Amino acid sequence: MNLRKAYLIVFIILVVDQLSKIYIKTNFVYGESGQIDVTSWFKILLIENEGMAWGTVIPGLYGKLFLTVFRLVAVTGIGYWLWDSTERRRSSNYLIVAISLILAGAFGNIIDSVFYGVIFDDSYGHLATLFTNKPYGTWFYGKVVDMLYFPLFEGNWPEWFPIWGGHHFKFFNAIFNIADMSISTGVGILLVFNKKAFHHHN
Repeated sequence: MNLRKAYLIVFIILVVDQLSKIYIKTNFVYGESGQIDVTSWFKILLIENEGMAWGTVIPGLYGKLFLTVFRLVAVTGIGYWLWDSTERRRSSNYLIVAISLILAGAFGNIIDSVFYGVIFDDSYGHLATLFTNKPYGTWFYGKVVDMLYFPLFEGNWPEWFPIWGGHHFKFFNAIFNIADMSISTGVGILLVFNKKAFHHHN
């Protein structure tokens, strides 16, 4: 696969990711009040991620800025990896597709972090406005929009179970977006098809 086709994968995922986020952000109110039950196990629910995966936050005044800058550096490295894999090393299509998916997902969430704080107002109690004159944040301090929720089943842990015994649980409880799916799929390809991904053509 050549670099042009890899960039096409990145572009398509970015467009789908950003269109879905803009739609959700401007048509859903934050939290449970804006939830739509597509099925009993699939829901659309707007939340905004302040930090890394699973809502992890780097504390301190500059924690969010550090995270955004780190993401930018990481994307630059992944972009170079994609170029090197296509233009110099003639890597397998498995590896090129995986890198493209990871790059697209990482870049999609970076767009949120860099720009969303200055182009949207908040989504608490009302629908957000795109290109508002009252933005909720500043450059590099935007929140990542998540919306895909798959609570496949829920119940209570047995009383004898260590630590969580008797507590209620819900599986799968994470809320994510298209960019997250893209990153996870890319990493999954690298793990499942490891030998094929890192096989070089002679």
